[in-house]
Amino acid sequence: MGLPDAGKFLRFFKQSALNLPPGPFPLPVIGNLHLLDISRQDKSLMKISEKYGPVFTVHLGFQKVVVLTGYEAVKDALLNTADVFEDRPAIPIFYHIQHGNGVFFSSQELWKTTRRFTIATMRDLGMGKHLGEERMLEELHFLIELIRSFKGGPFQLRFLNMAPTNITFALLFGRRFDYEDPTFLTLLRLIDEVMHLLGSPFLHVSYPL
Repeated sequence: MGLPDAGKFLRFFKQSALNLPPGPFPLPVIGNLHLLDISRQDKSLMKISEKYGPVFTVHLGFQKVVVLTGYEAVKDALLNTADVFEDRPAIPIFYHIQHGNGVFFSSQELWKTTRRFTIATMRDLGMGKHLGEERMLEELHFLIELIRSFKGGPFQLRFLNMAPTNITFALLFGRRFDYEDPTFLTLLRLIDEVMHLLGSPFLHVSYPL
């Protein structure tokens, strides 16, 4: 018996979101966390897909997660069933901290409303307009100078995150930060820590909704 076709299942999933795709049997409390290598979750999920196909369900503690693997599955989901996958799941720890509010940590209709407001506000501040283009070109100049300063030597790729972050800060605060500015570096570090937390499946065990 072959693996299930991703496109057929995604269309079925769109008709009834309660019918989740098959996946490994979850254990009490931890779900399928025992199957995941926390340092390389991608490899663990790809291994599971070999048995259950490109679309399957895993349980991260108390939360069910539909996993898409492979180009065709992701393409089909984003193009043909985008209305099913346009929302974002609630992150339990941030739900307890912010009660579901905010641009990054809200979900469902509140997230959609906040996202529309944020995009409209960013456009008013210059995103997507001539001012935004000027900010990007200005920041590109500083990024090129930073790369040249290494004189062909190795450097950490995290430096590349500084440019887009600085463009956003310039639109919001009216000025850019120097790449050595301690406040700027602290903000980047805090953003990295938040993203690291978001990628930790243990949050779904420690903070059930």
